[in-house]
Amino acid sequence: MPKEINQANFEAEILKSSEPALLDFWASWCGPCRRMAPILDEIEKDLLGKLKVGKLNVDENPELAHRFQVMSIPTLMVFQGGQVVEKIIGLTPKPELMQVLQKYISR
Repeated sequence: MPKEINQANFEAEILKSSEPALLDFWASWCGPCRRMAPILDEIEKDLLGKLKVGKLNVDENPELAHRFQVMSIPTLMVFQGGQVVEKIIGLTPKPELMQVLQKYISR
């Protein structure tokens, strides 16, 4: 299950992560976000040790949502070396997401 990310652990878990990190900006009331959750669970299992997966609740962490200009959810961002290298907006099928992530994970 993806790690819950918040203001307190964001820098350590995402920005300073030694591996690429996929961060899901979501909210509990968002239907597409709930449908994205099992896809992210599978991706986390499939890429264990190659990719860190986290979830950030935008209602509980509005300052981070604002900092990264999240306008709609779900928004997925790939961080590498402390920088956003990819941004995916909306419910995304697993094969499409895996294709994007392949660019950032080491084999």
